[in-house]
Amino acid sequence: MNVLVFNGWAAGPEVWALCEFPHDWVFDYVEQLDGLPEKVMEESEEVVLVGFSMGGSTALRMLLKYPEKVKGLVLISTTPCMMEERRDQGSGIRDQVLWRGMSERRLAALHLGTQMMFKDDPSPMYREDNMQRGLDYLRNTDLRDSLLSFRRGRGRSPSAPLPVRIFQSERDGIVRATNVAFLKQVFPQAKVTMVPGNEHVLPVTVPELIDEAVFEIMGTYSGKSKPLARS
Repeated sequence: MNVLVFNGWAAGPEVWALCEFPHDWVFDYVEQLDGLPEKVMEESEEVVLVGFSMGGSTALRMLLKYPEKVKGLVLISTTPCMMEERRDQGSGIRDQVLWRGMSERRLAALHLGTQMMFKDDPSPMYREDNMQRGLDYLRNTDLRDSLLSFRRGRGRSPSAPLPVRIFQSERDGIVRATNVAFLKQVFPQAKVTMVPGNEHVLPVTVPELIDEAVFEIMGTYSGKSKPLARS
């Protein structure tokens, strides 16, 4: 069985340095935008998907596209829709919040902070054109309807429930903790771990919990997939 790891926007591989579970492939966000996960999924047989932040969205997309190949799902600081949704009440009445997420102002602040921190880093992850592509993904991707359709179809399936683990900070300012309720609606079998504090990068702060989740899922299955060939 292969473990595919999907990183967050502008996050480097060092995010996973403290995690001990096997990483058959770690996809940065540029590779995710370029369609590399789909190519790897096509040649895979059985996979466990581990997604952090934007990478959690990619993991969900892979599940929707290749449900028969996915044998486990670990979602870390993940939401199906990154941006907030408001309804204009008009007549000076404050907007009604329909979905808790990032505002455009917070997204711009995240962009600026990343630019300042990595301005001298030559990695493709920090090229302005790629960062803008990633921001567009965060701004425009909404998987809620697709996931609810998946849930309705999966509910009629006689197969055993997909093992799902969800990790979320209680006061994460990027991915709102309240959105876990939606993920539980889609995956009622999911085990949810709410982590105290406001840390977004949970693979760094609670790697032992993530290791435990991945190894637990891997232990559920005795079959092994062929090793992936890296190109």
